[in-house]
Amino acid sequence: MALDKIGIAKRIAQELQNNTYVNLGIGIPTLVANYVPKGISVEFQSENGILGMGPFPYENEEDADLINAGKQTITALDGAVYFDSATSFAMIRGQHVQLTVLGAMEVSENGDIANWKIPGKMVKGMGGAMDLVASAENIIVAMMHTNKKGESKILTQCSLPLTGVGCVKKVVTNLAVLEVLPQGGFKLLERAPGVSVEEIQAATEASLLVDGIIPEMSLVD
Repeated sequence: MALDKIGIAKRIAQELQNNTYVNLGIGIPTLVANYVPKGISVEFQSENGILGMGPFPYENEEDADLINAGKQTITALDGAVYFDSATSFAMIRGQHVQLTVLGAMEVSENGDIANWKIPGKMVKGMGGAMDLVASAENIIVAMMHTNKKGESKILTQCSLPLTGVGCVKKVVTNLAVLEVLPQGGFKLLERAPGVSVEEIQAATEASLLVDGIIPEMSLVD
């Protein structure tokens, strides 16, 4: 059974390392803050100017003035700090964010990412992803494996305008966990519960290395 967005976020939360700074992009990545594993302490940074972002608030406990970069209401942990966008991007460009989790429309087998523009459709701007992909030590992408037509979004080469080149380290989709190999191509690390290796191969346009028995993801609440 393929994962939903929450399942993807839960699996990515397992990648969090203690005492690190993490930026969560718009979309599925914002859900990761709800599933931080016990014993792990991370500082979530939002590019609109907060360090110490917490999970989403419960219903009727929202503060309309406290939002993330995607304009969703959030919570702030004890000790959280607020700052302007210039300071926020100085933090990002200064490589003080160890992990960035981004959504994407396409990822290529070279680790390229396209996540900001579909030709012919109006966009407000490229946003901060350009800085994030150029500066983060580790970039994990959260995305659906295929589009609404059933076509692969894990590609040999991206067809949409690129956000970054050769920057993605790992991709977590509703079907699988994939690692971008240094020489190009993806290595299948894990599969979603109930999803076969053959289903993943059929949904993947890019080169895919399958080595040995591929375990199912372990999703801990």
